[in-house]
This record gives sequence, structure tokens and C-alpha cells, in this order.
Amino acid sequence: MKITLLTVGKTDIKWVKEGLETYVSRLKHYIPFAVTEIPELKNVSALGREQIKEKEGELILRLLKPQDEVLLLDEHGKEYRSVEFAKFLEDRISRSGKDIVFVIGGAYGFSQAVRSRADGSLSLSRMTFSHQMVRTVFAEQLYRAFTIIKGEPYHHE
Repeated sequence: MKITLLTVGKTDIKWVKEGLETYVSRLKHYIPFAVTEIPELKNVSALGREQIKEKEGELILRLLKPQDEVLLLDEHGKEYRSVEFAKFLEDRISRSGKDIVFVIGGAYGFSQAVRSRADGSLSLSRMTFSHQMVRTVFAEQLYRAFTIIKGEPYHHE
């Protein structure tokens, strides 16, 4: 079993990239973890939002395996406290044994096809973050969840 963070677009902000790399390296002590970046679409100025979401959705769907458990990081998803997210993650890992793919969409969100394929969605906050920043925020929360599961002293309540 492994966890993948699938994202649309590259991370080009230095401090975001460095933060993401920090948590990716820490997560590898707990579970096989990878970040897969889908390049941003080119020449989209003539396309509308829905067309962009559809094209990005096709790229996302191509990278998913039928057996993957797919969870969207979406502003309309379920919100968890860190301890609740750790329990959710622990349950998913122990119950399904499937690879888990967390997906961060592009600036306009997800196509209906991607939403239909998803097994669920979660929100990191009621606030909106850039789709670059959310990578690091999510990776930190995933790391925090594993430290909670393992009873390590990273998280304080």
C-alpha cells in the first residue's frame, strides 16, 4: 500500500517546494509516499473554466488505477481535526489495503468525471489556499496524522 498526492501544476514557489520536500522525506519513514505533478495545460486562454476542468480531469483520470482509493482535496469536502483525520486515515489503511491517491485539482477545481470517480473528499479548511500552498499544508497534516497514529510527540493537544 502506498499514498500518492496527485496535483495539477508544478510547484514553482521556492519556500512551498522546500516545505513540501521536508514533509515528503519525513513521510517516507511511515509509508511509501510520492507526489505526482500533472503539468498545467498550455494555451488555454480561449477555453472556459469547464473546458479547463474537463481537460485537467482527463489527465487526472489517466493516472488513476481502478483499484485506487481516490480522495479529493476540495473546499466542499468533509473537515477533520488532526486527530480525526489520523483516525480516518488509520481506518482506511487497515480496512481497505488499497493505494490511496489524494488529488489536488487546478485553479478551477475538479471536473464532474473526477468527482464521480472519487471515493470521497476532504477539506483542509473553510478558507481557500492556492493549489500550490495546499500541497505543503496537506503533506504536513499527513505527516502529523502518522505521528498521531504512532503515538509520537509531534502533535500536542
